[in-house]
Amino acid sequence: MEQNTNTANNKEIKQLNIVTVLKAMTRKWYLYLIWLPIAFGISCAIILPVPRSYTSTVKLAPELKSATAAGSLSSLASSFGLSLGNKLGNTDAILPELYPDVINSVDFRTRLFKLKVTDKDGKVTTTYYDHLANRQKSAWWQDKINDFMERFDTDTIDAPNGKKNGKNEKVDPFRLTKRQTEISNSIGTKIKCTVDKKNFVISISVSDQDPLISATIADSVKSMLQAFITEYRTKKAKLDVEYALGLEMDAKKEYEKARRAYAAYSDSHQDLALQEYQSQLEDLENEMQLRYNAYTAHSTQLQAARAKLREETPAFTQIQSATVPIKPSAPKRMIFCGIFLLFTFIVVTIYAGVKYDPNKVKKGKKEKKKNDNTNDTTPDENDNDNEADAVTEVEVLNADDSENQDKPEDNK
Repeated sequence: MEQNTNTANNKEIKQLNIVTVLKAMTRKWYLYLIWLPIAFGISCAIILPVPRSYTSTVKLAPELKSATAAGSLSSLASSFGLSLGNKLGNTDAILPELYPDVINSVDFRTRLFKLKVTDKDGKVTTTYYDHLANRQKSAWWQDKINDFMERFDTDTIDAPNGKKNGKNEKVDPFRLTKRQTEISNSIGTKIKCTVDKKNFVISISVSDQDPLISATIADSVKSMLQAFITEYRTKKAKLDVEYALGLEMDAKKEYEKARRAYAAYSDSHQDLALQEYQSQLEDLENEMQLRYNAYTAHSTQLQAARAKLREETPAFTQIQSATVPIKPSAPKRMIFCGIFLLFTFIVVTIYAGVKYDPNKVKKGKKEKKKNDNTNDTTPDENDNDNEADAVTEVEVLNADDSENQDKPEDNK
């Protein structure tokens, strides 16, 4: 019973609160009429000057190396949205989950500085660094903020190919300048890499104010990431190929040397029948055969190393290629204005609810009713008073007339 009463009371309180808020909104309706247009104008002044950006996306499906049993178990786990990582026989130290970290590294970003880009009109061809440093548009309020911050900034270091004190400045990933660090951070905000943990599909998205440049950088980042993964996967195999190639070349030289020695000795001792010469010829022939066997063995190893290198080279399936976007991806102007108006509506409603006092409203209504009642009753009272005054005046006049009639009789 107590719980039922408590729930009923809570419902009544909620209903009273909603009714109170609605009453406050209706009494303060003029505040909405004033502040909502102002909020809409402010939101438009903030969001409209912001330049639009375009996003180009590339999707890749890399080849993964794993053991057979472990690979089947990993695929089963991935179907449930789980990732078993490198614990089940995956021989790669750099998993697809680490590819975003590779792209966000300073070394990878600085390699993008010197990429050649061309705008959509085909009028400007420059480096990606110069495009980000000198050819970016910004809103008026962003310019004001940057001008204010530059007052406290005394670092004026130029671009990597620019000059400082008349000397060319190079890009050193180990020690970047302040301006280079700002451009590197800007690249980090424009390039996003995500990996689907279920199917390990790599998505690379690049945003830029120019649609053609966004597509160009997306394709370049994809190529650079493929080159990095290929270099990592095939680094050891390439070393094995170089080592096998060196052994094969040395073995070939030794075999050719032994073959020439055998041929020279055989030609110079053709007509000699001494057993010593024949045994020496047999020794040279055996030496040549041993060198030949070593040469063929190293040649086989070289071919096996090259086959291993071919096997280790990863294959990438390009699911979605880079295309020049048509529609801008940001900013979302309608959403921004809607959120700004909603925030203003909530603030005005809270203010109206705080200023609204139901007790004062009730007192005001009661006083108004009393005043109306008093205004309705006062004319009747005035009429009654006037009638009473008229009666008293008539009585006084009658009394005076009677007195005047009695005085002559007394005189007689």
